[in-house]
Amino acid sequence: MGRLFWKFFFFIAIAQITATFGVGVLFWIENLERNSHSSEIDLSPPASFMIRSAAATLQFGGAEALRSLINEGREHRLKLYAVDENMKDLMGREVSPKLVEEARAVLKTEKGRRVVELVKAANGHSYLLFIPAPPEEFVGPGGPGPGGREPRRMRDRGPQPLFFPSMPIVVAMVASMVFALLLAWYFSYPIRHLKNAFAQAASGNLDLELEPVMSSRSDELADLGRDFDAMTAKLRTLMESQRRLLHDVSHELRSPIARLQVAIGLARVQDKDKLEITLERIERESVRMDKLVGELLTLSRLEANVPGSMEENIAIQPMLADMINDASFEASANGKHIEGQIDCPVEVKGNPELLYRAIENVLRNAIKHTALDTTVQIHTQVDEVNKLLHLSILDRGPGVPEDELNSIFELFFRSSRTKSNSSGHGLGLSIARRIVEAHNGFIRAANRKDGGLRVDITLPFMADEPAKGQTLDA
Repeated sequence: MGRLFWKFFFFIAIAQITATFGVGVLFWIENLERNSHSSEIDLSPPASFMIRSAAATLQFGGAEALRSLINEGREHRLKLYAVDENMKDLMGREVSPKLVEEARAVLKTEKGRRVVELVKAANGHSYLLFIPAPPEEFVGPGGPGPGGREPRRMRDRGPQPLFFPSMPIVVAMVASMVFALLLAWYFSYPIRHLKNAFAQAASGNLDLELEPVMSSRSDELADLGRDFDAMTAKLRTLMESQRRLLHDVSHELRSPIARLQVAIGLARVQDKDKLEITLERIERESVRMDKLVGELLTLSRLEANVPGSMEENIAIQPMLADMINDASFEASANGKHIEGQIDCPVEVKGNPELLYRAIENVLRNAIKHTALDTTVQIHTQVDEVNKLLHLSILDRGPGVPEDELNSIFELFFRSSRTKSNSSGHGLGLSIARRIVEAHNGFIRAANRKDGGLRVDITLPFMADEPAKGQTLDA
């Protein structure tokens, strides 16, 4: 039981107890009000009918006719009083002054005008007509009387003993405590699991899952548990990727460092004629390491989402034309060719340096793997409807196994078909993918039916386009 449990329990219990006590006080006040306003005068509809009949009898038949009516009412257990201004009953009965005062008070009310009447008779006296509230009567198998079992009418004959509803309040308080206990446990139970899961994650254990514990729930706490599982899964993937990256980087750096150490050792014992060859090897390995470190720094910037300014307008067609011209020298030196068919007078918003590097990485990768005396082709297509630029780079290399097509854009990946003769680090296509995605585009690869690899880059372009471009063959 943690602090949150007791906070839930305390506040819920206080709310329930306050509500219960308030309802109990309201009932008690209502009972007090009802007792303070209880009447000793019969206010029922039969009493109203009897009073009107008596008033008509007294007014039109006189006092003797009313006496006869009262005598007849005795047989039906009706006790009607006719009291004059001298507090004397027409039948000579004793009347409580308090009862007469209450009858006069009732007469002044709207309801009392129907159950109490003040009639002036022919003999000059004014009679107050009313019927006292009858005592409790019961009707049972033996007729009216104490022996009956079934209640017929209950009337207050005066102030009743007041009571505070302590027993209902006690029962309601106990029920509130139990309800507060269950509700507090219902909320705090999954939160305790969440607390434990976060503590485990903080200590490095990301294998704990909350889905089995909260699978029976369908509330926001269950959603929080599923979000926690998704978060830990993502963290596991990132940490595994980080470990793999460190392993791959150390592996890639170990080879050139080892060759540098060997070259340095040879330089110390070699004569001056062979020293130049050794120094060239040292220079080559240092350039290789510098290139690797540069690619890793670029990749780190992209992974951290800090690629620099992404608000420049990039004219794609001039960029591709310069890129093709530069790459043609490298391709022709190796007995390969480049053919560019570009007609894309559009502009892309982003970082020109990064985007140039991404496309160049794909292009140089195609030049490196295409066969001798073959041509690397570059095609563009503009989708005016969806405002998308499609750029395709095709080579005549060995291609990639189908099960590796989705992996060639991963860090340090090298295809099984090109691993033996590859001099790269497996970072070029990874960097290209991240740069393209930073420009809200996507990149994919597919094998060509007649041999070679096709890499497609799709980028969104700006709505306002420059003038019509040109087709360039290089």
